[in-house]
Amino acid sequence: MKNRLKIIALPKERIERRILFLRGKKVMLDKELAELYEVETKALNQAVNRNKKRFPSYFMFRLNEMEMKILRSQFVTSSWGGMRYMAYAFTEQGIAMLSSVLSSERAIHVNIQIMRTFTRLREMMATHGELKTKIEKLEKKYDKRFQIVFEVIKKLLAEKRAEEGVPKRQIGFKVYS
Repeated sequence: MKNRLKIIALPKERIERRILFLRGKKVMLDKELAELYEVETKALNQAVNRNKKRFPSYFMFRLNEMEMKILRSQFVTSSWGGMRYMAYAFTEQGIAMLSSVLSSERAIHVNIQIMRTFTRLREMMATHGELKTKIEKLEKKYDKRFQIVFEVIKKLLAEKRAEEGVPKRQIGFKVYS
């Protein structure tokens, strides 16, 4: 009988909410990655430190005190308060490299899902960027009478980005007979 790989399915939201925007890059913190891989943060960092040459600064960087302070205030949980070191932040490339230093089957499957999430986020950003460009071209083409329409469209796009995945309420009146 062949070895069957156990497929691990993580909800995309579980990954998406762990992606942060720091220093102009989308990153995930060592603690968050360790939780997804189901390993201790210390073990993940030890594997990285044993393979330092695989993690240049554009793959991974250590947070500074100000970044840690901001993150602690955002998370407002006691679990962030007891850290004895500054966390590592891994870029998409750094996360991909993690699968080569963590040899577990789970790490491979989780990495695949994380890479898919990064790709999906990139595609969403590109789509919104194209739409924004088209709206700006229309604004230039038409006179001020339509300015309010374009402002409403921009506001709706901004709200959609903020509420991605949240079902929209129906607007208007219901007619009962």
